[in-house]
Amino acid sequence: MKPVIVAEKPSQAKAYAEAFKSVKRDGYIEVAPDAIFPEGAYITWGIGHLVELKEPKAYDPKWARWSLAALPILPDTYQFQVARGKAQQFGIIKKLIFQTDTVINACDVDREGSNIFYSIYYQTGAKNKKIKRLWINSLEADEVRKGFQELRDNQQDLLLYQEAKARQISDWLVGMNGSRLYSLLLQEKGIREVFAIGRVQTPTVFLIYQREKEIEAFVPEPFYEIEGIFDAEKGRYKGKAKLRAKERKEAEELLAKHTIAAKEEGVVTQVKTTEKRTPPPQLHSLSTLQAAANRKWKYSPAKVLSVMQGLYEKKLVSYPRTDTQHITPGEFSYLAGQVEKYQKLIDMPFPIASKAPKKRFVDSSKVQEHYAIIPTKTIPTARKLEGLAKDERNLYEEVLRTTLAMFHKDYRYAETKVTTDVKGLAFFTTGKTELEKGWKELFPPAKEAKAEPSLPELREQERVKSKVDIKEGMTMPPKPYTEGQLIAMMKTCGKFVEDVEDTEILKEIEGLGTEATRSGIIETIKRHEYISVSKNIVSITEKGRILCQSIEGNLLSSPSMTAKWETYLKKIGRGEGSAEVFLATIGKFIQKLLDEVPGQMQKNGLPAQLAMPNAKDEIAPCPRCKTGMIVSRRGSYNCTEHANGCKQSFPAIFLKKRLTAKQIEYLCTKGKTPVIKGFVSKNGKKFNAKLVLEDGKLKMEF
Repeated sequence: MKPVIVAEKPSQAKAYAEAFKSVKRDGYIEVAPDAIFPEGAYITWGIGHLVELKEPKAYDPKWARWSLAALPILPDTYQFQVARGKAQQFGIIKKLIFQTDTVINACDVDREGSNIFYSIYYQTGAKNKKIKRLWINSLEADEVRKGFQELRDNQQDLLLYQEAKARQISDWLVGMNGSRLYSLLLQEKGIREVFAIGRVQTPTVFLIYQREKEIEAFVPEPFYEIEGIFDAEKGRYKGKAKLRAKERKEAEELLAKHTIAAKEEGVVTQVKTTEKRTPPPQLHSLSTLQAAANRKWKYSPAKVLSVMQGLYEKKLVSYPRTDTQHITPGEFSYLAGQVEKYQKLIDMPFPIASKAPKKRFVDSSKVQEHYAIIPTKTIPTARKLEGLAKDERNLYEEVLRTTLAMFHKDYRYAETKVTTDVKGLAFFTTGKTELEKGWKELFPPAKEAKAEPSLPELREQERVKSKVDIKEGMTMPPKPYTEGQLIAMMKTCGKFVEDVEDTEILKEIEGLGTEATRSGIIETIKRHEYISVSKNIVSITEKGRILCQSIEGNLLSSPSMTAKWETYLKKIGRGEGSAEVFLATIGKFIQKLLDEVPGQMQKNGLPAQLAMPNAKDEIAPCPRCKTGMIVSRRGSYNCTEHANGCKQSFPAIFLKKRLTAKQIEYLCTKGKTPVIKGFVSKNGKKFNAKLVLEDGKLKMEF
């Protein structure tokens, strides 16, 4: 029997098929018999999540309406369904699986890939099939063939599925209960908005809110330093005394003590030069690449992941969703063998410092599921490189240059520390002189980068003319996060937690979210309008501020809660924990929220009535009856004359896109909206369109 290979998406299936002789069919690819598959094989694919959890109303009609009385939403068992618009592809997969005795999970090599595969497999109802796991880090033909020759059993895969499924259900429970609870309580205070709550997204928003509160609460204070400008035989330089005073008087007293006037003679008492080295940077994980790309080109983390996924599918880079910065001797071997070819790609030849592996880069003990992001064995042609989009080229070269740096020399510089004495008061100066550029020549400096001022040549006991002055400065507030810094903030959020045990847990699990999910979380909180990003600077919105004021003091605001849950989820992935125990804990947490949140919101000082810009109660006059007003009520927009027979209403969510009050206002007053981005069609494809109101019904205009 031909085995059935299930890929996560069509592009992945196509990449697998390119390693074999194959023919494209409707919804699958047929692989011709060869040494690896003597009878041939079928490759089919999902379209992301083909299978999803059912909506609450599928379990109990009382959960169809948003009502505090109907909470909590805690089904006895959890039911799944084929996602809307994806039944045809699911049917093809089901038919193929029922025809075979061996199924190969070839979805992405991570927990989510395991979840996608088993969600589909169990939904088909298939039983007693032999299941194998493909686990590779590159889509190059030889790596694909090697992977299919060395398929793993599915024992670890099943555990990862149990972990991912428990995470999926827990996120669903927290979202369904928390979102309704907070939205309904805030509606009672006059806010007609939906407040989405998430196990990871909510504490992330709160950390951004905390930074903004620090900035707002910051009161700048003056400080005073004593600076000397010195004229030596070979040039001018500056130095500072060891003083940072809050009062100007303190600096004046120190100068008076040494009887120093504005212009004095000084003497160079010490010139100490030390040679220093900076080794090449470590290889990139996804988060370090996202941070670098945001710093250099202002790319959002989500854009970096999307572009890197494309480069992976073009077989130019290794698997991008990795959290390690190390490789194994196997990867190092092929990289070392092709250094000269990689150099030609960026037209930057340099003498190879060493082709011996260094533990800074090559360490098998630091490589678990995936290794660092590196170029594949495939050397792209000049034509293929020229065919890359600008963002693809930038990111490919960033990976390439970082990898090449591993074979380059250290950056060498001389650090000179100078002490200048003026009437017994020491002034200190540090200067830097570049000796050998080394690996830094691979990374051209940014245009706005300022060159460090160089020191003139100085001799000990040299006499210099000095001009001494008191300089006033102001303390600076913390800086707001850039979008790239959010990734690092989520990874290192343990330092914001006071409890030592919680800090250690957060450090161990690397903070909020995972390497693969953090950029998606940031996009989610942007979509829910909790944060805004302008010129790469992240700000909390008024809606985000109200959410954070509501959850303050609650476990939902703390990264610690997510850390403890994540720790137990990892135990499930290792076979040391139980999904049932974990979900029972989530149930208790939700009940605790229902019991405590109403009182907490009152304790947090939220007034009985809240006002939020753009969150109107009355949105616009009703376009149908001309008498009533369109208002936001319980997840939809309705006319206030409904009781008197006016049936005009608008859905809050249309084709999986949440409609804002402003868009409803456009429909009522102008008959159409501007272009709205992000609608999702029945077949799962995203598109943009205007909404038009005709005879009280919504239509699309392209």
